[in-house]
Amino acid sequence: MSTLTLDRPKRRIQQQKVVLNVASRKYNFLMELLRNFNFVQIEENDGDSREEIIANLKEAAKSLKLIEEGKLIGRPAEELINEL
Repeated sequence: MSTLTLDRPKRRIQQQKVVLNVASRKYNFLMELLRNFNFVQIEENDGDSREEIIANLKEAAKSLKLIEEGKLIGRPAEELINEL
């Protein structure tokens, strides 16, 4: 599944945003169709790249190591969940 976000052009009219989950095999067809409408602004979001994900995991591992060594103060999971 691919996710795609559609925005109306920024004018004085009220704007609406739509998020669609589309089967991969139909994604190209839908994108081609939507590009033909002049009132649709497309924001494609492919998510984080592989490099960004790896960098984030490495940073998390370093932070965890520092917490275990007592060099960094961690947060209880319950506190994090309550913040969400």
